Amino acid sequence: MRKLCPNFDREDGLETVFEVPIPEEMFAGGARCQQAVASWLRSPACGGGAATAPLAGRNAELQLLLNVVGSPLVPFPVPADPSDGTSIRNCSSIQASTAKYIVQQYTAATGGQAALNAVHSMFALGKVTMRASEFRMGDEEAVSTKGNAEVGGFVLWQKNPDLWFLELVLSGCKLSAGSDGKLAWRQSSSEQSHASRGPPRPLRRSLQGLDPRATAGLFSEAVCIGEKVINNEDCFILKLEANPAALRARSSGSFEIIHHTIWGYFSQRTGLLTQLEDCHLLRMKANRRGESIFWETSMESAIEDYRYIDGINIAHGGRTMVTLFRYGEGSANHKRKMEETWSIEEVDFNILGLSMDCFLPPADLKKHHDGQDNPAG
Repeated sequence: MRKLCPNFDREDGLETVFEVPIPEEMFAGGARCQQAVASWLRSPACGGGAATAPLAGRNAELQLLLNVVGSPLVPFPVPADPSDGTSIRNCSSIQASTAKYIVQQYTAATGGQAALNAVHSMFALGKVTMRASEFRMGDEEAVSTKGNAEVGGFVLWQKNPDLWFLELVLSGCKLSAGSDGKLAWRQSSSEQSHASRGPPRPLRRSLQGLDPRATAGLFSEAVCIGEKVINNEDCFILKLEANPAALRARSSGSFEIIHHTIWGYFSQRTGLLTQLEDCHLLRMKANRRGESIFWETSMESAIEDYRYIDGINIAHGGRTMVTLFRYGEGSANHKRKMEETWSIEEVDFNILGLSMDCFLPPADLKKHHDGQDNPAG
């Protein structure tokens, strides 16, 4: 990852530090690629000047990728210490007790409870490649992501599942998102800061193999619903559904979240999380003709390349596929797919000097945001 930006105006000028490192490949093509980097650094997508129609359309496309693929949240808060949960012996059903046992095996496979409890903060640096299809009519499966790839990088700082800060840059368009333990928020160069509805929730990216303790906490109340072969690995399937109170907290006067379900696939051989899936269905309130529009978002993340860092088994790569499906009365069905491939370049734990000030929301964020409904996340 490139951390220093060349001075494109003067060859003898000092280099500056990127706020978010970008992949080295963006500079590997010689002068032409460097000119392209210089172009998007100065482009309206980076927050400067008024955008022309083509640039505005591209900026909106990048923003959609950043919001939907780059920074979604999990359905509900995660217990800070999953070891304090109900023991296997006290579970109400065989499905719940089986899930508890699988989570215990996962905890052992990622380093053990003592090692995970010794982690008080984390830093991760990674690179991403995203692409998306066009919206297609109908509900056929022949929608593929063959568009141009967008390349970028991210940095993630975290103290616990509800205290985190993410900066993600994709082809010059930047998004910042975070949680201070009281509210989760999102900000970009082209959109006003806004808070997510409901209680603060962890970043989904953290549960894609980066934070084993939060993952164990998330699935500590799950049930085991069966087995499935994923990439030639026999896996147990753990399932969680957001309860009605959590769904109501995230809904508003203009939209209603009907359900949000998450599944984790844990290898029977290694005990590790190999795939994470979730699906949520949102209903936009009826229009003047009484017709409702539904948006269904499905995400499927393959998690791989586990490596030990300071005794913690961390996933260093993976791929996420997202399907957006729009349908409803009086509306033609539309489907669109998006894809992200990611790799982790650096991970470190117990970061000195990582104070609460690092997680403060933007100054312009309005805590009373009922008039700015945000169904994302």
